[in-house]
Amino acid sequence: MDHNKIHSSLILSFLMMISLQAAFGSATNPPPAESLGEPVFARGQNGYHTFRIPALTITTKGTVLAFAEARRNSARDTGKIDLCVRRSADNGATWSEPQLIWAESENTCGNPVPVVDRDTGEIWLLMTWNLGEDHEKDIVDQSSKDTRRVFVTSSTDDGLSWSKPHEITINVKLTNWTWYATGPGCGIQMANGAHKGRLVVACDHIEAETKCSYSHVIYSDDHGKTWQLGGSSIEGVNECEVVELAGGRLMLNMRNANKTTKLRQVALSDDGGATWHDQRGDGTLIEPVCQGAIRRYSWPGQNARSIILFSNPASQTSRVNMTIRASFDEGQTWPVSRVLHAGPSAYSDLAVLANGQIACLFEAGATNSYESIVLSRLSLDSLETVDTRQGVRKE
Repeated sequence: MDHNKIHSSLILSFLMMISLQAAFGSATNPPPAESLGEPVFARGQNGYHTFRIPALTITTKGTVLAFAEARRNSARDTGKIDLCVRRSADNGATWSEPQLIWAESENTCGNPVPVVDRDTGEIWLLMTWNLGEDHEKDIVDQSSKDTRRVFVTSSTDDGLSWSKPHEITINVKLTNWTWYATGPGCGIQMANGAHKGRLVVACDHIEAETKCSYSHVIYSDDHGKTWQLGGSSIEGVNECEVVELAGGRLMLNMRNANKTTKLRQVALSDDGGATWHDQRGDGTLIEPVCQGAIRRYSWPGQNARSIILFSNPASQTSRVNMTIRASFDEGQTWPVSRVLHAGPSAYSDLAVLANGQIACLFEAGATNSYESIVLSRLSLDSLETVDTRQGVRKE
């Protein structure tokens, strides 16, 4: 008897069951901390065909905010796409009803990137827009009717309401850039160094002349009032997230655009994201060419050690095997990992809950990756155990 196959089948059956419950709007009790997770968004919910592109953040009051694109008619990246959020005041155990943040006719409003200003408590949300009839290929070829534009909204009441989105494209996008995407994932506020307090959001773009893709950052030094363009990576990467390292340095963790070298790439900045250097592939962080998330769990100190977390579908063949890894040396090595879902899985985001648990919001399903967006909650101790499938040692 193949116990591994039986175990995998049970997990997939459970995921399908809770996805169907969410699709019909039923309330569910929170799963145990070590379970796969409950669906926060599910296919068919609220009349939407598919929910994609998760982003996760924790407010200064400890409220969990889960963002997603609500795709009305299909799972595709084009057409009518709205932005929505759900709130949880109990560390992800129960959730509010989905709330629309931005919907505009039949157009595409997407790529949510929240960043919390810990000084003011205001939550900023960076987003992108394009005409629903314009496809990415047309935008890159400059044959589209319009182009990708960048917008921002914010909330001053812990995510209950949001300001009218306003456009910042002219400040953060060069004229020879065609495609543009914020994140996806979560931005950060720098905690140390000369740029302490800076809000930093990772983005990507494509150049018109070369059609090459790059990662870059945008940032705000005035608590989100204005945004400006930071530095870009070397070509060959796109969707990305940023994490602060000890000493006020930044690390950009990027999706590889080269389908023959299926590794995440990283780059460093010593000037708050104005320039990037030492770009390289990370041999441990394998990927099937997909988005990934990186987040600091704790800073090194008297009673703590440096812990940085990373999540993605850890496979070089397909979008499966959603895995969380931990680094204890500022992202140089990743000695500990845990598989959250061995089946179909894709985009994800990470956060540290007010109770100290790790939260991973990720796309997953029984037969494909886009059936639902689930939240998995786990303790740090449970991550720091031997994973026999990965051959990882305990720290």
